[in-house]
Amino acid sequence: MDSFVRYVGIDYSGAATPSAGLSGLQVFVTGKGGGTRCVHAPADRQKRSRRWSRRNVFDWLCDEVVHRGPSMIGIDHAFGFPDSYLGRYRLRSWPVFLRDFVAHWPTDQQGITVEEVRGLQRGARGRIGLASEYRLTERWTTSAKSVFQFDVQGQVAKSTHAGLPWLYRLRKKYRDRLHFWPFDGWDIPSDKSVIAEVYPSLTRKRYDRSRRTIDQQDAYSVSRWLAEMDRRGELPRFLSPPLSVAERRLAKREGWIFGVC
Repeated sequence: MDSFVRYVGIDYSGAATPSAGLSGLQVFVTGKGGGTRCVHAPADRQKRSRRWSRRNVFDWLCDEVVHRGPSMIGIDHAFGFPDSYLGRYRLRSWPVFLRDFVAHWPTDQQGITVEEVRGLQRGARGRIGLASEYRLTERWTTSAKSVFQFDVQGQVAKSTHAGLPWLYRLRKKYRDRLHFWPFDGWDIPSDKSVIAEVYPSLTRKRYDRSRRTIDQQDAYSVSRWLAEMDRRGELPRFLSPPLSVAERRLAKREGWIFGVC
């Protein structure tokens, strides 16, 4: 039997401000009975736009967790930073890292962009990383980029620095309903929704693109793949990648890309 009611794929974007409608921000959902559909953003009466903003996605996820679940939610940005960064700033756990990040990178605040905060963080007291720093999960892939590698094709840095404060908000609000994998444990409770980092490059080419944009295809493929893996009974394999005890301990601090094993 399937473990979840719904399977959500979100292709994220770190462009512009938290309230800006973004064409690169896409949400797809697969129901328990199959069928993957695009979820449109609420209409903006002033701009007549149906583009998602990061703030809208947060509000939608709140509704998903409370009223729709249990769901498995995959978001296309990193959930944590490399151990070298954590050690440099003496951040001993993921919750401590999140609090520290939000204090230095308030990219969820009205009118704030990642680039503006990035400029402010370049000083001696800033919270910055090096493009040469990688997490273990990224070193287990052939193409995943560093979370600090800005201004390159296929970067994840900007979306990560924009998305982490919203994870912090979700965790504060729904810790009793949401399981942040693998930080809250490799095994997941049956009564909670799960939120995990995903990497659409692992799933994008499994399905015909049809008329979808590349951003839509990324969200679509994640949503559909999560549902199919659950129906086939394959989720336990991905929830428990073949890591040593030391590697598991490290991954619970840095985070792990669901599907990398």
